[in-house]
Parts: sequence; C-alpha cells; structure tokens
Amino acid sequence: MLRSLLYPSSVAVMGASRTPGKVGNAVLANLVEGGFEGEIIPVNPHGGELMGLKIYASLEEYGKPIDMSVIAVPTTKVKDAVLSSLKAKAKTVVIITAGFKEVDEAGARLESEIAELCRRHGARLVGPNSLGVINTHHKLNAAFASHMPKAGGISILSQSGALCSAILDWAASRKVGIATLLSMGNKADLSETDFLAAFQCDEDTKVVAGYLESINNGDEFIRVAESLATTKPIVILKGGTTIEGSKAASSHTGALAGADTAYEAAFKRAGIIRADTFESLFDIATAFAMQPLPKGNRVAIITNAGGPGTMAADAVARAGMRMAEIDPQISQALSAKLPAAARVGNPIDVLEDASPARYALAMEAIQTDPGVDALIVILTPQAMTKAPETARAIAESVQANKPVLAAFMGGDEIYLGRQELALANLPNYPSPERAAAALKAMLDYTAWRLQPPRVVARFPVNRRLIKSIISRQLRLERTYLGEVRAKEILRACDFVVPDGRLVSTVEEAIEVGSQLGYPLAMKIVSPDIIHKSDVGGVKLGLNTRREVADSFELMMVRVARMAPQAFLEGVYLERMVPKGREVILGMTRDPQFGPMLMFGLGGVFVDIMQDVTFHLAPITSAEAMGMLVGTRSFRLLEGFRGEEGVDITVIAEALQRISQLVTDFPQIAELDINPFMVGGPGEKPVVVDARIKLAPGGKPWPA
Repeated sequence: MLRSLLYPSSVAVMGASRTPGKVGNAVLANLVEGGFEGEIIPVNPHGGELMGLKIYASLEEYGKPIDMSVIAVPTTKVKDAVLSSLKAKAKTVVIITAGFKEVDEAGARLESEIAELCRRHGARLVGPNSLGVINTHHKLNAAFASHMPKAGGISILSQSGALCSAILDWAASRKVGIATLLSMGNKADLSETDFLAAFQCDEDTKVVAGYLESINNGDEFIRVAESLATTKPIVILKGGTTIEGSKAASSHTGALAGADTAYEAAFKRAGIIRADTFESLFDIATAFAMQPLPKGNRVAIITNAGGPGTMAADAVARAGMRMAEIDPQISQALSAKLPAAARVGNPIDVLEDASPARYALAMEAIQTDPGVDALIVILTPQAMTKAPETARAIAESVQANKPVLAAFMGGDEIYLGRQELALANLPNYPSPERAAAALKAMLDYTAWRLQPPRVVARFPVNRRLIKSIISRQLRLERTYLGEVRAKEILRACDFVVPDGRLVSTVEEAIEVGSQLGYPLAMKIVSPDIIHKSDVGGVKLGLNTRREVADSFELMMVRVARMAPQAFLEGVYLERMVPKGREVILGMTRDPQFGPMLMFGLGGVFVDIMQDVTFHLAPITSAEAMGMLVGTRSFRLLEGFRGEEGVDITVIAEALQRISQLVTDFPQIAELDINPFMVGGPGEKPVVVDARIKLAPGGKPWPA
C-alpha cells in the first residue's frame, strides 16, 4: 500500500534551505510545523542548524537508512540527489523539482534515467514536478503547500500541482478535512493507478477526489478503480480532452468518438463519478465524505422561502429523482405544530421567520418518514434569520441513516451559518441545484454498487475463418476490409448476411445478378470511399438484366468522376433485404482503454442526429441493453404512437457478438455495421453494409 510514502518513519529533505520562500525551506517548515513525529533529516552541503534541527552536509554524513527522500534541488543536481537517496536505502523518492519532460527532450531523457535508477534499486518515485505528499493522519506534510489541512476523510490525487494548492485553500476556507494529498507530477513511476490501489488499503480514506489529464495504463486503471469503487467512492475531474483524435477516423464510429468518449466509458465501467467542474468535484466529494449513501431517490425539501423550494424541486426532477410524498400522519403532526401559513407538503415551507427550533421540528419529523430517502435543507437570509443557531439546530437534528444536504443561500449574512455546518460535518452548498446534483451523484454511485456481478456471454464463432481473413489481409499489408471481406467475418460470427458477389465487369454483373435473383442492390467497392451514396455509389431495387447493366456502367463512370483518386475494385451485387429499422453497430479501438462499442440509429441518421451511445468491451447483456436505452431514439425502437417496435433483444445480442469479436481479435481497429436492418419480434436482423479497418503494422496473430 506504499506504506513508506503515506506512513514514513523518516523523511530527508534534499535541498533544505535557510532562505524563506525557497521550496526546500517551505518543505522543511511544513514537516516541522505539521508535527511530523518521525525523524526529519535536512540535507544541505553548507551544514549548520535550521528550525531546531541539525543540517547534514550529505546523507552519507547522516549514515542511517531513510524511508522517504524529498528532493528540492536545482534540476542539474537532482540525479546526484537521487543517487545519494538510493544509497541511503530510501524506499520512496519525491521529486518536487521541475524542468523535466514537461520542458524539453533533454529533460525527458533525464527523467527516464532517474526513473530507471529508482526501479533498479527497488524505490518508488513520485514526480518529478510534484507538489509533494500530505497525510494529515500521520502528521506528514512533505509538500511546499502553504499550510497543513484539517484531518478528514477525503484523499486527493492530482496531476496538477497548482490545483493541489487550490484544493488545500478551498478545504481550509470551508473547514473540510483531507486525509491524504498526492501530487503526481510527471508520473515517471507512480501514477494514478498506484495511488488508487494505496487508497484501497488506507483506513483513513473515505472518498477519493482527483484531477487527471491522462491515464498511463487504461486496462489496469479500470481494474484497480473498479475494485476500489466497490467500497469507496471515486470522484474525478478530467481535463485535457479534445476531439482531435476523431479527425483521422475512417468509420462512423471513429468519427463520432471524440477523445473524451473513452474516458467517459472507462469511468462508467469502473464506477467513477465524473465531475464537470472544480466546484462539482468537491460538491460531490464532501457529500460522500460527510453523509451516508441514500437508499432510494425520494427527496424531501425543507425551506424558509417558496422560490428556493421550487428551485430545489425543479433540480430534483431534472436529475431524475423523485419528490417524496410526505406521510399524511407526519403532515398532520407538522400542521399542528407549525404556523397556519406554513406548507406541510413537499417542499415543506417553514416560512421566512422560521426559528432554529422550527427547522429542528421539521427535520426530526421528516427524517422519521419511511417514504423519504434524503433531505435537502434550504435557508435564505431574512430579517429574523439566525443562521449560526439554525445551522447548529439542523446539525443536532440529523439522524445517521439518511443523507442531509444543506443549501444556505446568500453571502455575508449566512457565512457564520455555513461555518457551523462545516464544523458539524454537514455538506453545504450555495444553491439548491448544486445540492441536488451532489445527491444525484450519490444515488448513481449507490445504483452502481448494487449492480449484479458482470457476466460476459460467449457465442460460437468460426474463429479459424476469421483468423485466416485477418492474417491474409495483414500479410498483404491491406488494413481496409471493405464490405465483401467484412461481411465474410460477420457471417463467421453468425450474423445474417444477404447473398452477394463482387463483380468487376458488366458481363459479370449481368450473370451474377441472374444467379442471385431480383430485386438487387448494387454498391461500389473501394477502400477509399466511406460514404458510398455521396458519390453515387449505391443503387437499389434493380429488377432486370438491363437495369443491372445500365446501373453498373453509370455507377463506374459517376464514381470515377466524383472520386477520381479512389481505387475501384468493382461493385457488390446483393439480394435486397426486407424493410425494417436501420441501426448502426460500431467499434473503435482507443489506445488507452481498448475497444469501444457504439450503437445508434443507422443509415443517414447517424450523421444527422449523432444520437449514439458508447461502452467499453467486453459487455454484458445488461450493458448492451443499457446502450440501447441510453439513446434518445430508443422510444422509436420500442414502438411509438401506433408504430410497431423492433426486436430489441436481437440488437443487444448483436452488440455482444461484436464485443466478443473485437475483444478476441485485437487486430481490428475499427468496425461499422451500417445499416443493420432490424425487424419485429421473431425476425432475424440483417447486415446490409459493413466495413472493418485493421491496425496498421498489426501482427497477423498475437504471440
């Protein structure tokens, strides 16, 4: 659990400085003033004494093994400081100094050398370019932050040192307790995955909050995060997302999957709560740290003003939660004790002149209602409002079995009330909307934890044929599998594919058309053309030999004119399929997290509506169904206003078959089935068009 990092018995400060404002001076001062009870070893070539401690000219002079070495020397001297620390048997090295791979190639090479040194000596490395490490429960402040935070249950990991400083200042201003703060810096060795694993074993960590810009090992990150999330909530603010990666995609799926899509899918799989802003990161984290998880989505609201109560009710509804129906007996009891003008429905309005006792009365009554799962308490400053006293009354009335979130709205007039709430370990928010959003995050996490164990189904497929097709394409250095070969692979996965043949002359087209039978579809075949219809490369409903011949000749001329650079293999003739609902099934392989499946309405609708959902493979039956339900157009598939619906279960099964294919064959980089024609219950869906792209330079078969 990285014990020498979180619970060291001795800490050396390499570069301990006498000059206030220097990093080495700040780190040493924080260790001393934070009350670290282990041994502190300041190291500076000039020796002497500082802050009541002997300064050693070197670790050789100190002469004993150390647990942790915190390095705050100029970049050119870092490697020597690391070597000295390793000779002193340091188990953990924390490099605060900047100037490595974040600067230039020379810095990157030096960083790699230092990381390799630490690996060879069995030491773990934090940074470089790290703010440092804090563990309040061990009285360890080995960072150049401005102060030691209050001890609490929130552990922080961050890829940004500046954000660490902002977090500490935020926590101090709101009297929120921190357990551990780990600034990852450049992640030359230890990364977010290592820290998540350490938090799982740390009894003082109740919830993890983090800021990430990148993830080093996607598969391992998901595995560790999922394991941690079964017992402790993880809230992550993800920065550095763009859509640049989608520009080079050769499929609908790749084009629609921006860089952030994979992170969204990974977080969903692992049970990580995604924060949209810095404020929401800690809105959610404090709720988890301070309150029990809700057992349901029925919310009661207590307020001293009608408008904010309505705002809260709207926020609850928008978040997909329910306004609780107050038990009639509890409503009657409240009516008997509250002023006649008070509202005892939900929201419960205790009126603008509400005293602390009136709030306490309403709190105690509502928490006994078995139909209430969570409570949002709102206070707005009125002439007679006693914010601090009301906050204390609310805190004293809280029971331990249901989450209570406060929204004290205003500024200076309710400031002291907010302070009282913080001291009482009650999460408080400046608006009802933010309180409702935090509560919804708690509810989503609860639902994730209650999911049954994931079971991924396996389907019989012709693996030998699939392997043969892929191996041949890679040997020929052809990464694009057009409709013909893509359908061969899908047929081997037991998909229904219409009879069809590739032809390259008009004579072949006439002969094959007669053999297949009418009506026919004709489609251009080219590795350089993605959207066939855009270049006149699709013709449907051909019913005679003459129509086949004319369409072939016209299509070859038209496509050559509209796409002159495209290599044309010929056309694909295929039996027309019955009408149905067109959907798209797809996959694009993310470099970090692997294959991402996509589902949405197919045909031209995928480009126009872009109503699609993504999920990391492999997927379960429930996850496949969740992809369907997650689209805005799901009601069209179910059947809407008298229109017959389609067979939802066969789409979910098809997604699972694609999931198995792309998991078993990592050479597949992108895949589209568009359209996938789906009919009513009992009708087999049909692959109308498909394409597959292999990873360039991929091995014909994994070793």
